[in-house]
Amino acid sequence: MRVRIVIRGAVQGVGFRPFVYRLARELSLTGWVSNTAQGVFIEAEGTEDRLKTFIGRVRTDIPPRASIQSFEHAFLDAIGFRTFEIRESAEGGTKSVLVLPDIATCPDCLREMFDPTNRRYRYPFTNCTNCGPRFSIIESLPYDRPRTSMKRFPMCPECEAEYRDPENRRFHAQPNACPACGPRVESRKRGSREAGKGRVGLKGKGVDIGEAGLREAVEAIRRGEIVAVKGLGGFHLMVDARNEPAVQRLRERKRREEKPLAVMVPSLAIARELCEISDAEEQLLTSAESPIVILKRREGRLDKRDAARLNGEHGDKLKLVQQSAIYNPQFVIAPSVSPSNPTLGLMLPYTPLHHLLMHELGFPVVATSGNLSDEPICIDEQEAFERLGGIADLFLVHDRPIVRHVDDSVVRIVAGRELVLRRARGYAPLPIPFPIAGDHEPVLAVGAHLKNAVTLVSGGNAFISQHIGDLETAESLDAFRRVTHDLQSLFDAPATIIACDRHPDYIATKEARTMHDAPIAIQHHHAHILSCMAENDLRGEVLGVAWDGTGYGEDGTIWGGEFLRVGPHGFERIAHVRTFPLPGGDAAMKEPRRSAVGMLSQLGIRSWEGKAKNGIGHMSNVKRTDDEVLFQMIEKGVNAPWTSSVGRLFDAVAALAGLRQTVRHEGQAAMELEYRALECPPTRAGESTPYALTMDESRAPIVLDWEPMIRQILNDTEAGISLPEIALKFHWALAESIVAVARKIRLERVALSGGCFQNALLTERTISRLREEGFRPYWHQRVPPNDGGIALGQAYGAILRQKRLDGGSDHY
Repeated sequence: MRVRIVIRGAVQGVGFRPFVYRLARELSLTGWVSNTAQGVFIEAEGTEDRLKTFIGRVRTDIPPRASIQSFEHAFLDAIGFRTFEIRESAEGGTKSVLVLPDIATCPDCLREMFDPTNRRYRYPFTNCTNCGPRFSIIESLPYDRPRTSMKRFPMCPECEAEYRDPENRRFHAQPNACPACGPRVESRKRGSREAGKGRVGLKGKGVDIGEAGLREAVEAIRRGEIVAVKGLGGFHLMVDARNEPAVQRLRERKRREEKPLAVMVPSLAIARELCEISDAEEQLLTSAESPIVILKRREGRLDKRDAARLNGEHGDKLKLVQQSAIYNPQFVIAPSVSPSNPTLGLMLPYTPLHHLLMHELGFPVVATSGNLSDEPICIDEQEAFERLGGIADLFLVHDRPIVRHVDDSVVRIVAGRELVLRRARGYAPLPIPFPIAGDHEPVLAVGAHLKNAVTLVSGGNAFISQHIGDLETAESLDAFRRVTHDLQSLFDAPATIIACDRHPDYIATKEARTMHDAPIAIQHHHAHILSCMAENDLRGEVLGVAWDGTGYGEDGTIWGGEFLRVGPHGFERIAHVRTFPLPGGDAAMKEPRRSAVGMLSQLGIRSWEGKAKNGIGHMSNVKRTDDEVLFQMIEKGVNAPWTSSVGRLFDAVAALAGLRQTVRHEGQAAMELEYRALECPPTRAGESTPYALTMDESRAPIVLDWEPMIRQILNDTEAGISLPEIALKFHWALAESIVAVARKIRLERVALSGGCFQNALLTERTISRLREEGFRPYWHQRVPPNDGGIALGQAYGAILRQKRLDGGSDHY
């Protein structure tokens, strides 16, 4: 008999055809396997029993990085195949195959790279079917070498033999290369376009792969210089993470004042030295995605398990043999890497080039995106020389073109699960299966103004782009335009429906109007909840809690503390946080004291010096005349919009409690309030009663009034209650307010979305309390809760609206 099989999913670039070939040979089957733009096609002939075994094992024994979305098969008459072969990829037809993200270097390739007897010894671009570049080098589908940026590197006879051998690990590994035929690195001085001199060969063969350039970069970092390294999806700016003056110099040149910088460490052992790492966090660090993981810095004493782990990995180096061993780190991270922050964003090397650099250095380095603040990451040498020329002292570049920029992803563990905060390398563009079944036209959702990412829905999948960033500069807008075009081109799905935010002044919204005469505008917070529903495959009605910094409200105010009833027929705003004025409007995002003044104005408090016994107090370092100007703006209604934003509520509490009056980066005050809350001793936490947001049910929507809570915070500050306890009671108050609304509305499923739910303390407390009260909470995992995930919700909302009979209303 003959069986015909069509497999769709992540089945290209993962060794799927070699796997099928070997399995067919093992079962003595004849036929063929081929890649197409739709997936993998197989025809196999043999006895019925063997074909059924073949079908079962193709489903279950797939390669580690493969993922099957659909598996169709049919039994047919035999036609007499004589052998089993791998056929050349076929073109044509609608593109429905999934594109894999870039994958971290596998253990087999690492072993070869550090083996002096191997021909790929110290080769910075080694890879195989189980690892290496994918999304960053693909030009078109199906995924074959002529359709990647590796097409300019003809394989040498040895690489060609590996590529053609079905029994070889590199069989049809499209980026396959070696020192004789593949890409090479070189160093270039700051302000010069000339390659580094004195390059030497390897292993006596005279093969120049840029060893001298690599050494020059290593020595530059050791000297405290800034090195721009061309990596997988763009440039990193690298500097010794222990060197405070060097880190400060990087911040000054990059124009990044206090936002935490990512750190790359040579090994998991050194990561454990610096931070406390749970099993779930270890799995993330060492995963094929290899993201930046937000981890708690280590301090105090080591527990028994960590002491044993460090002993095992460091040998006698640290001499940590007792359970009560005092923590004495080998490396001390410079304060400017992550100021006023008890966490570090750590990642392990994920490309051969990074492994070589970190192996030579042996200490942690800052590895931040190669850009100026608010600009996209550089991917091209010429671009890097121009845009990073004022930052980097040395450039380490290579000649493999990067087709599209892909930043490092950022992840933290929340409630025992991964929560992606920035979705890029390792995750994009793997799709989210779309919750609406059936055929519909391709939809492009253009996202929000900050943390922008776009989403293309085609063929039952939602493809979320890599992180683009804040659309604040011409360079960011150019990147946005490239990504929107690229996503549609790659999947051959020109969008006929465009979705956007309702904010008329968002750059993304303006761009949407140039793409379509009538783009579908989805309210910001409605899109947040739809995004959470789409990721969690939720249908029907949910209570959506959308808390963030800002969003265009339908009543003329700035929303951000919303409770929405969301279902297939639209949404209803059923409750929100009490509004308050923001003197200066957008300026309040950088000055939490403005939010505090807005609240005080509603309490009839003109000024509060906060005679605090604990040494903190409302705006003790701000002139009264400055506050007076803000109060006058509110009284006259001049540039003082009203908001229900929980993000601004966080800012106000941070200012009133004396924590921070101005911020250097988005969300800084809220982050520090979370971290201070975690300092509250367990005994005090257990005795503390949360503040209360009272529920005003006399009007619709219901209003959660913060006035009793703010007055109590002022009283506690004056009474000398510690800042950690005040911060903790505030977080708990917010969680209790969600539970109170859930009890009132009585919808069992509660979806949490918006930037405020990046806060692990708030999210975990809310989840715990909702479960205790019998509700079923849902939150994000691989789609960011911030505006980086909002395009998914816009696309979902646009298709729901198209399917409704009412012609476009989003309201019940």
